[in-house]
Amino acid sequence: MKANWEKIEKNLGVLDVEVEAEQVAKALDKAFKKVAQKANVPGFRKGKVPRTIFEARFGVESLYQDAIDILLPEAYTNAVEMTGIEPIDRPDVDVEQFGKGQSFKFKAKVMVKPEVKLGAYKGLEVPAADTDVSEEEVNAELERLQQRHAELVVVDEGPAQMGDHTVIDFEGFLDGEPFEGGKGERFSLELGSGSFIPGFEEQVVGLNIAEEKEINVTFPENYQAENLAGKPVVFKVKLHEIKRKSLPALDDEFAKDVSEFDTLEEYKADLTNKLKERKAKDAESTREAAVVDKAAEGAEVEIPSVMIDAEVDQMMKDFENRLSQQGMNLELYFQFSGQDEAALKEQMKGDAEKRVRNNLVLEEVAKAENLEVSEEDINEELESLSKLYGRSAEELRSLFAAQGYLDNLGADLKVRKAVKFLVDESKTA
Repeated sequence: MKANWEKIEKNLGVLDVEVEAEQVAKALDKAFKKVAQKANVPGFRKGKVPRTIFEARFGVESLYQDAIDILLPEAYTNAVEMTGIEPIDRPDVDVEQFGKGQSFKFKAKVMVKPEVKLGAYKGLEVPAADTDVSEEEVNAELERLQQRHAELVVVDEGPAQMGDHTVIDFEGFLDGEPFEGGKGERFSLELGSGSFIPGFEEQVVGLNIAEEKEINVTFPENYQAENLAGKPVVFKVKLHEIKRKSLPALDDEFAKDVSEFDTLEEYKADLTNKLKERKAKDAESTREAAVVDKAAEGAEVEIPSVMIDAEVDQMMKDFENRLSQQGMNLELYFQFSGQDEAALKEQMKGDAEKRVRNNLVLEEVAKAENLEVSEEDINEELESLSKLYGRSAEELRSLFAAQGYLDNLGADLKVRKAVKFLVDESKTA
């Protein structure tokens, strides 16, 4: 097989490929076996028609498209490996020659990874992060733990307050008419959670049990339902139930309940140490992010929109997974937030572009410094992952190999080595 790569402009080029006639013949054989299973020829059972009779009746050309479909993916993959290019999008393929007894010629217009021109990346100065732990931070952590271990107690009398967990009925009206999706019964709502459109939860505050109220709010201008976007509506609300957090006292008993320590002072000392460890890790992560950002800022690279769009799609999947873990989905999120998918993707574009830029720069740093990933590095990472997922390293290797993820794992480790290199070479401002 022959393959030649010629750059046209920026990140776009043409892959010129020729596959030997012998491979074309093999592809035609496979195509015939596939098509013959369905071919209806009088006097022959399906799958039993001889090749010569099939071609005489239907023409060998009837096999061409199936043969191309069989041959093209492998030929394109081999051509990419031979030329060393890194495609970032589907190719635009133009078949120039294909026929019995002929070689297979095609051109593929391909978008590839952009070239990166590194700026200064050694000796970068980044500010030092504060790793000291104050008394206020320890007390704030204690208060968070106190909130986490609070009990919800039913409130029989008195008005609802911000932070209460309520159960309500509601129905929304636009110009006096109920609108679709605006009704709920026995709906659980934490006041102050921001689950409903702005202004709604604040007006539930002050309601007593069994009390009804009309709440006036306006939907955001960018609300996903066009018939409601920017419109003033009225919700009829009835409050059924109030539950309020009852906080445990911060004393020795609390320490015994939530930890292995007998006194609150012992527990606070342990919290202080853990906070120091956490701040040290956060400081390390902050330094890594700062030095990578600085290296990326000094580099020259023009990022194709297709790479940004692909990163946005991945961010959307990650976001949807996080919502799922919280018992929500995108549809509910859009309903409560007033956003739609297009608006959310647009909001993510800036971070997506930054991620792509940083990753491209790190890959180029790894090239410039000849940073390589050894088999030992792969094994160490698999051992680490085995502890995380509770599966053997050998099992994970087989799984990754079967799904084609081992190369991705190696690429990820190389990027991490580049980050470590930048940090080791950096200075504290």
